[in-house]
Amino acid sequence: MNQISEKLAQSLSQLKQLQDKGAVALQSKMLERGDRERLTKHGFIREVMRGWYIPSSPDQKKGDSTAWYTSFWDFCADYLNERLEENWCISPEQSIQIHIGDKTVPTQLLVRSPKGRNKPTDLIHSTSVFDIRTALPSPQQRTIVDGLRVYSVASSLVHCSKTCFSHKPIAMRTLLSMITDASEVLAVLLEGGHVASAGRLAGGFRNIGRNLIADNIIKGMQAADYKVQETDPFEGKAPIVFGRREVSPYVNRMRLMWQDMREKVIERFPQAPKATVDIPGYLTELEDSFISDAYHSLSIEGYRVTHELIKHVRSGDWSPEQSNESKKHLDAMAAKGYWDAFVQIKHAVERVLNGEDAGEVLEASHADWYFSLFGPSVAAGIVKQSDLAGYRTGPVYIRQSMHTPPRREAIRDMMPALFDLLTEEQNPAVRVVLGHFFFVYIHPYFDGNGRMGRFIMNLMMASGGYPWTVVPVERRDEYMQALESASVKQDIVPFTQFIASLM
Repeated sequence: MNQISEKLAQSLSQLKQLQDKGAVALQSKMLERGDRERLTKHGFIREVMRGWYIPSSPDQKKGDSTAWYTSFWDFCADYLNERLEENWCISPEQSIQIHIGDKTVPTQLLVRSPKGRNKPTDLIHSTSVFDIRTALPSPQQRTIVDGLRVYSVASSLVHCSKTCFSHKPIAMRTLLSMITDASEVLAVLLEGGHVASAGRLAGGFRNIGRNLIADNIIKGMQAADYKVQETDPFEGKAPIVFGRREVSPYVNRMRLMWQDMREKVIERFPQAPKATVDIPGYLTELEDSFISDAYHSLSIEGYRVTHELIKHVRSGDWSPEQSNESKKHLDAMAAKGYWDAFVQIKHAVERVLNGEDAGEVLEASHADWYFSLFGPSVAAGIVKQSDLAGYRTGPVYIRQSMHTPPRREAIRDMMPALFDLLTEEQNPAVRVVLGHFFFVYIHPYFDGNGRMGRFIMNLMMASGGYPWTVVPVERRDEYMQALESASVKQDIVPFTQFIASLM
């Protein structure tokens, strides 16, 4: 080992020790100057603001935001704890975002603290922290979620601005659905004498069908001699029925988003063909599209495959020994897995064309698709066998996306709910667009989510008699931007128009 490599290895060892302790926001004082400069030069850490760094990856290109978006929340928590001595709290509006599981990176994080400076602190990639100098709510009205100091659920509802209900109805209805008893809200309302907020919340709970909670808020305030005027803070009725029992906020939010998005899809997506589908002809066309589909789908994911390789894999006259270079071997395994999965999906499409419910077929067969997709890589020792055991068991991040997929605990609730939504949905266009979108939004696997999402899209295409549709690699950026808009802004229109334009 030469001297430069040895010094870099020593610096990386120092960085690893900090990361093993859970450090994400790295202060200058945590590393010796030489280590810091060496790690920065080789791309292992990146400066966020003067004196503060985050771990990075040397293979990230200039302008790549992935390291920052994956570090944002942990960095802010560490930075604010250090600067404000743990005497801070995220605004009630953004506390709501955290409580409902929406970890989308904001352009500006709003923080309250008695030590606030009433000005923004600029961070990288056009993000910032704005800390307002103000008193904090009582300790009973605050909590910690994933290391972030936030208003409690009840306190967030009481202290948020009234415009939240009209501007962010999905988030507000989701948070209201998390309350199971009026007492937790009443305690906050009575402590501060929040009469106007009590009226809004009573109306909000009644809007989502929680009449008992609404009535008890009114009665509780009246018992303390407060006159409350109930008002519905929402601009329309709740689009779904909320059950009496507590349901995952992730599921409630997804169901609300589905209802909000479906009409926009119906307005912009071509109507399903009315002619009866020629099943043998449809399946022949599907198989004829395999080479093109595999080439584009794998290329979108960064694999380098050729039409010739795909033909060899499809014909069955190819074996792993024919590709002994590591990168080529990885690409070839991906191509083999794609063919194996494609065979499974063809069977699923045939079942749907013969009248079986697309949502039920997907639920029953999607695990088999995934096993097939990565089976060759497991056999070759590239992927661990345990990785095929089921949905992911840890966090996952999407390259250059401000959307953070739901935590692993939420997946077990969201995936069955997604299958239910697909089964209940009568409009095939909605199944096509939202089936693909919500699958990649949930991101249930560590890898392969994009390929699986496009398979789901095409299974739902078959359920409406639409043709098998290929997403071309040449339009990858447009495709990813449309998904980002739907994930971060809940704007499904660009993605709907994109898929429609491919048909």
